[in-house]
Amino acid sequence: MEVRHRVPPPGASAVPRRPEGSGARVQAGDALPLPIRHTNLIFSALFAASLVYLMRRWREKIRSSTPLHVLGLAEMLAIFGLVASLIYLLSFFGIAFVQSIVSSSDEDEDFLVGSGPATGAAAAAPPPAPCALLGSPEAAPEKMPEDEDIVSSIVAGKVPSYVLETKLGDCRRAAGIRREALLRITGRQIEGLPLDGFDYASILGQCCELPVGYVQLPVGIAGPLLLDGQRFYVPMATTEGCLVASTNRGCKAIAESGGATSVVLRDGMTRAPVARLPTVRRAAELKAFLEDPANFDTLSMVFNRSSRFARLQGVQCAMAGRNLYMRFSCCTGDAMGMNMVSKGVQNVLDYLQEDFPDMDVISISGNFCSDKKPSAVNWIEGRGKSVVCEAVIKEEVVKKVLKTNVNSLVELNVIKNLVGSAVAGALGGFNAHASNIVTAIFIATGQDPAQNVESSHCITMLEAVNDGKDLHISVTMPSIEVGTVGGGTQLASQAACLDLLGVKGANRESPGSNARLLATVVAGGVLAGELSLLSALAAGQLVKSHMKYNRSSKDMSKVVS
Repeated sequence: MEVRHRVPPPGASAVPRRPEGSGARVQAGDALPLPIRHTNLIFSALFAASLVYLMRRWREKIRSSTPLHVLGLAEMLAIFGLVASLIYLLSFFGIAFVQSIVSSSDEDEDFLVGSGPATGAAAAAPPPAPCALLGSPEAAPEKMPEDEDIVSSIVAGKVPSYVLETKLGDCRRAAGIRREALLRITGRQIEGLPLDGFDYASILGQCCELPVGYVQLPVGIAGPLLLDGQRFYVPMATTEGCLVASTNRGCKAIAESGGATSVVLRDGMTRAPVARLPTVRRAAELKAFLEDPANFDTLSMVFNRSSRFARLQGVQCAMAGRNLYMRFSCCTGDAMGMNMVSKGVQNVLDYLQEDFPDMDVISISGNFCSDKKPSAVNWIEGRGKSVVCEAVIKEEVVKKVLKTNVNSLVELNVIKNLVGSAVAGALGGFNAHASNIVTAIFIATGQDPAQNVESSHCITMLEAVNDGKDLHISVTMPSIEVGTVGGGTQLASQAACLDLLGVKGANRESPGSNARLLATVVAGGVLAGELSLLSALAAGQLVKSHMKYNRSSKDMSKVVS
């Protein structure tokens, strides 16, 4: 086994090496009849072949309604080969651990990393613990040269910086080295971008690659938002002055009028692969097969194998020539669910390949989903959580808190949000600034900010009620895409914001209820934001408010006054 040793610093005595004549080092691979690389190749092939064979056999049994527990001799041999190869691979990928047992105790000297001269029995400081998510101890990173040498290698293009976390086993150190290399390559100082104070191991492999620091964003609290009988203090991460204050005013108006109510109409994430068939007729046959209710149970069983939370709800197809776009919709528990639905779709595509071998899958996503793009299909059919939220604002609250009147608000909403958006050719944008609130809450709670595009689809409706004295306001948002597990929701700051709302993590008693509650809070925040901004516009206060609160002032007494 090849081991790279750290180059000792100048002036430091090197760690003594064992003389070549003092005995050959024992290798764990000496116990094998073949070299390790050949043995690993054989067992890897056995593992893959057994797995593929079993998957094919189980698919055939599902299609023929044969019990899965009825096994033939070939299947038993395949299971034995699968288990045996898995045990081998798990064991011998940890060859370094085996080596440490059979080798003599003084081999540890080869791995010591000292900061000064070796002093006999004095033990040097151990290397930094591997990053979380780097894998098991058998994948322990090999030692690297001093940081200065690594930086020079990156600048020279000899070492790619994306391997630093794996090689060093220290995520903070990797980010620091990458940052220094960036400074030397670009000549740009990034002193305002903090490096320390962040858990880089928490983002490894799931949130961000090649980190060199983190951006600080202020988080404000709007509320309490009285929604469905509960009080929520809504976290909003933003750099836009007046946004939190305005939303907070809307929350106050809603609370003083008795609160808002919400309803979740639909809950289903979508993914739409696109496949090309040889002819239009074959594409139509596949479309008919997918939309036939008699086939839904089979498709659902195949799809739902991807997760214990994934449940197929339906398939909607559209054709363009001989290309077929298949929009799968499924509930995804408390996860936002893009990865979950993608795995289920892949299962179905593999199953369909048996009956439609001439189907050429062009992409797992054909933009009929539609993800991170404004689209009529999301506006009409919905994606994620479809939520409607409403409130009746009392006349005295409109005058006292919002500084306007009911008739002015109703007229403004028609002329601006409805007619104005129609003149602009808006798609799902029949509102004043829904995306402001959606994005601020998304960033604070660890959602995907890019999904603000479809999540901000909203139509705001205002009507005079109770003989024209009170104001009825509602927001209809058909595609709020949120989750309370996975992605950025597990980061410390974002998890704290979710915890503030009482929706942190998965709800084990009622899977999916935390994500649905978060979606209603988003809609409630949009309701408050729409109410306040429209009131400011109706009263002619918008420019005055932004000039007062959205401009930096050295003399803070002027802002206070």
